[in-house]
Amino acid sequence: MLTEFGDRIAIHVDKSAPPEVWSTIRKELAGDPNVVFADRVKCGWGEWSLVVATLNALRIARKSWPDATHFYFISGDCMPAKSRAYIARFLEENDKDFVEHHDFFESDWIKTGIKKDRLHYRHYFNERTRKALFYGSLKLQRALGLQRGTPKGLTIHIGSQWCVLRRKTLDRVLNLIAQRRDIPKFFSTTWIPDETFFQTLVMYVTPRDQVVNRTLTFLAFSDYGLPLVFHDDHYDLIRTQPHLFARKVSENALNLRDHLRALYSQKFDRMVTADTAGALYAYVTQRGRIGRRYGERFWERGGKIGRDSEMLVVVCKKYHVGKRFMNAARRAGGPPAHGYVFDEDSGVLPQLGGIETSKPKRGRHRRAVLRMLLEYHGTDRLMICLDPSNFEALRDIRDDQCSLRVMELRTHIDDEYLLGHAKRAGLLPEEAQMADSIPLIRTLDRQFKDDSNALRDLGLTHLYALNPEDSADLAGEQIARFLDIPFGDGRDFAISELTFD
Repeated sequence: MLTEFGDRIAIHVDKSAPPEVWSTIRKELAGDPNVVFADRVKCGWGEWSLVVATLNALRIARKSWPDATHFYFISGDCMPAKSRAYIARFLEENDKDFVEHHDFFESDWIKTGIKKDRLHYRHYFNERTRKALFYGSLKLQRALGLQRGTPKGLTIHIGSQWCVLRRKTLDRVLNLIAQRRDIPKFFSTTWIPDETFFQTLVMYVTPRDQVVNRTLTFLAFSDYGLPLVFHDDHYDLIRTQPHLFARKVSENALNLRDHLRALYSQKFDRMVTADTAGALYAYVTQRGRIGRRYGERFWERGGKIGRDSEMLVVVCKKYHVGKRFMNAARRAGGPPAHGYVFDEDSGVLPQLGGIETSKPKRGRHRRAVLRMLLEYHGTDRLMICLDPSNFEALRDIRDDQCSLRVMELRTHIDDEYLLGHAKRAGLLPEEAQMADSIPLIRTLDRQFKDDSNALRDLGLTHLYALNPEDSADLAGEQIARFLDIPFGDGRDFAISELTFD
């Protein structure tokens, strides 16, 4: 998208990425004269390797394109937030570097974790992957009094790593580190140097009045210091902020990506913007905390599956049987499928803006979850599994405007299974024996039978059932009607795929 309009990109691909990622990127971009690839290094969060990767990309970009005027740092999940004409005019009219920079020791830019010790001591281990060694080394250095000073003449600054540098500034930075080997040596053993390296050196080599203390990339953080991810309903927020790119655009925000692509291609170079993101985020989060959120989250708006959609629900107490049937049904021509979305804590779900992260949250917004899964797959049919006791979820789907088909798998439930179920549910200790658990076993048996009866009492129009003793013809008919496939295909399914163990 960017090179189509004449921009040039120097790409660094993490050397720890799978080989197929590297080969795919090279293949897809082969022959594009506006793309070059930087020497690869294996990157680690918070490590010097991130700065090395950036320097590698800057050096090859500078060498490959001697007419480039600005070097804009972006990541793989960035998207332009303005038209290309707007970006070009803005940079031409503002002959400055855009680097967020705050005094490292005096500012409160760092919200969590160690602060001064990032610089005072040498860090040879990654805090996230080798935590014991990281803090053990730090403790030992403190005990031995190995505190060090900063490189001579440098005032350490800190800020966002997403900078925009003019060519002359980049040249000054590269010349400085070539002449002063003590500088890269120092930063190579600091912690999270990508937040201090360029921020410090740019302020050292460039007059203060030529550096704007801000990033041109729109990014926001929660109170916990975690970056916020942008989704389809954030378009108006992104385009009206005074930034040129936006970072952390979800890979699933397909509509947002389409809108930003269209925006980038526009010819207009003027837009009305306002720096409202900080105040808006603070206002909304405060309202949420005290129970007076002024508007619903995006997944709460229009929480309907929709009359043009169809849900296929597999109801089975034995989860492995339900999932196996669902997967076989998918192969037999059924729709995209997910397992026990509302019954299991774990499960592989696509990113849905945070709603997918916990079972309680999914349970509070069942219809919205299903609607978002339909949108994610780009389909109007979806299949899931449900525990027979989850009447609320099934009733919620039934009461929607969508079409609903339900298949009940009536598996044999013996006492051994009931005993295991009681242990898995935390109703009995692992060491419990059958002889001591009969009263609870009988209660569970009764509950399972009641769940099956209650399913039929819901009055569902399209309710189908399969029993272990069903003939191939009977089972095939039920499967064919459930999946809306020919009877012959349903019978083949029953013969080759249907199991209850």
